[in-house]
Amino acid sequence: MTSLAAPASRPRGLLLIERLAGLTPSGRAGVPAAWALYDFANTVYSYAIVSFAMGLWVTSDTRLGAADGQFWFGVANAVSVGLNALVSPVLGAMSDRGGRRLPYLLFFTSQTIVATAAIGLIAGGTGTGPAFIGLALFSIANFGYQAALIYYDATLPIVSKPESRGRVSGIGVAVGYLGTIAIALLILILDSGSGSLTFFMAAILFAIFALPIFLVVREPARTGQRFKVRDAVGSWSQLRTTIADAKLVPGLPRFLVARFFYTDPVNTVIVVMSTFAVKAIGFTEREANLVLLALTVAAVLASFGWGFLVERIGPKRTLMYVLASWCIGLVIAGSVLSKPTFLIAGVLLGSGLGGVWTSDRVFMLRLSPPEKIGEFFGLYGLAGKFSAVTGPVLYGATVSTLLNAGWGSGAYQVGIFSFLILMVIGVALLRGVPDRLSEGPPPSAADFPSAETPLVEGAS
Repeated sequence: MTSLAAPASRPRGLLLIERLAGLTPSGRAGVPAAWALYDFANTVYSYAIVSFAMGLWVTSDTRLGAADGQFWFGVANAVSVGLNALVSPVLGAMSDRGGRRLPYLLFFTSQTIVATAAIGLIAGGTGTGPAFIGLALFSIANFGYQAALIYYDATLPIVSKPESRGRVSGIGVAVGYLGTIAIALLILILDSGSGSLTFFMAAILFAIFALPIFLVVREPARTGQRFKVRDAVGSWSQLRTTIADAKLVPGLPRFLVARFFYTDPVNTVIVVMSTFAVKAIGFTEREANLVLLALTVAAVLASFGWGFLVERIGPKRTLMYVLASWCIGLVIAGSVLSKPTFLIAGVLLGSGLGGVWTSDRVFMLRLSPPEKIGEFFGLYGLAGKFSAVTGPVLYGATVSTLLNAGWGSGAYQVGIFSFLILMVIGVALLRGVPDRLSEGPPPSAADFPSAETPLVEGAS
């Protein structure tokens, strides 16, 4: 007798494993999962150290104080990011020639973990000596973190199929936000603030969640090529060629200059938000961590909305709306230094944070010829990195100078309004960039005088 019973539904866990396995050439679900866990690991460091603990630790009254601390923290951050921006073409060329990414990823990941743990060892010390040692270690850790991203991003083709790269990349971003939320909750629950425990937690969690990518992901065999000095020279020559090619694409140079200006405030806010919340607004470290946690959740939720808007009205119009919300948030934050206005401004800035990365990356793709996407995304990344260099230094110098001149809370207001000026410049430049979708297809490879194989890997 034939059974009429419906077949039992398959367990959801099994379906998830099969879907993950289908995203990767290896057919192993653990490969994209391990890759995404590295995103969890590095966002633990980014939030705990860059966005929260380091700035508060160095600006403590028992170390450098609010004025000098913010200036030197900006300098330390600029040194690490700026040096990375300068050598990133060479770092990319090194892995291109050998065909291996994971050994470089392991080296720079280890550098970040060890330097972060070393800060934890001296975090209990007071005075200027430990403060400057800590800043030097932070520069080492942050350089390693920035360098590791080059190789991590470059492993995406290994762990995904061409048609599944968007989904695998999206999984990494989502898991990365979970890392931010997890470390923020741990800092809140353990009330570790900017003390040694936070630095040790960041180092340990980074090590634990980074480990799977090295155990699970397998790279193809070596190409047999060795990196030579002329490869480094060639990488810089190719960078000059890429800049010349970018000038031939209508609107692309203007967009990259605009990106420098509007990401300057974004990158700087990420670095100084916790210090601003404590020193300018009057939150405790615990309250500041709670506020930043809430703003991270706002960024996650808003990213879905901004992504929907990108598909409905296009990336340029969406980006203009995002930057307009940032301008409003900066006006609110700089006008009145109070907890209610900070929270209102924070919601606008936090929700807009996800919108910037969601829309301008798609806009960049729209402006770039398919044959030049890798090269032009290298310029895109460099524009963001150089803004991350100048922003914290200018803000730190401005606030430090005005605090020493006796401006008090007014120093922080000037710092915020300097962000607004840069953002307005970025918006004004962006308005003149053509929307590629409505103005015909981008140029093809035949339109460029150079068709050399790029040596520069795209920076994120």
